[in-house]
Amino acid sequence: MKTLPKIRYKKAVTFSYDDGIEQDRILVDIFNKYGMKGTFNLNTGIQTSDDRFLVEGIEISRMDKENLGELYKGHEIAVHGLTHSHLDGLSGKELEQEFLTDAKNIEQLYGNYPLGMAYAYGEHPEEAVKYLESIGIKYGRTVESTHSFELPENPILLKPTCHHDDEKLFALAEEFLNLETTEDDPKLFYIWGHSYEFTVHNNWQRIEKLCKMLSGKSDIFYGTNAECIL
Repeated sequence: MKTLPKIRYKKAVTFSYDDGIEQDRILVDIFNKYGMKGTFNLNTGIQTSDDRFLVEGIEISRMDKENLGELYKGHEIAVHGLTHSHLDGLSGKELEQEFLTDAKNIEQLYGNYPLGMAYAYGEHPEEAVKYLESIGIKYGRTVESTHSFELPENPILLKPTCHHDDEKLFALAEEFLNLETTEDDPKLFYIWGHSYEFTVHNNWQRIEKLCKMLSGKSDIFYGTNAECIL
């Protein structure tokens, strides 16, 4: 049988969404419709529909962890901390509980040990970063926008291009689409957020417009965080 040559892409697009909340169901449908891939960062210690919180007066609900493997099929499930704790000052035992327990729960529930994570509250103290590397976590997403498309030099402290509510989002998308680059200098458009924000801000059309803009390009690879970064 003839072997087809491996395609090398000049650009890649990936998304990262936190907390495993009900609005992820709508977001996954939009991603699947337009051929996008995302990474969904879960807190398995509080990943239950009984866990609810208010954002700008709107009640937000997490989903039960047992049924998420099928929902996120084709996407990536990653660590977000067992209980979404602040990280400053945690002891080694507390870091183990927050991160290793979360990672092992993900492996047990969904079949694969996670390669990446997103820092809760964007906090990434040095002790936590070192601990994550020691348990096999290869990349960690912060919340600091770069407004650029460079591949991360240090994936464990990965800075995204922007949040989906960034005022420059569509200008960045246009810039990315028109970008002239080469296979030896690939570029990455990395978008992050929380899917409940689309409900709170009543702007689901924003993510659909973005996905439609970016979809169907022969020079773009659409992958999960791990596929694009590692």
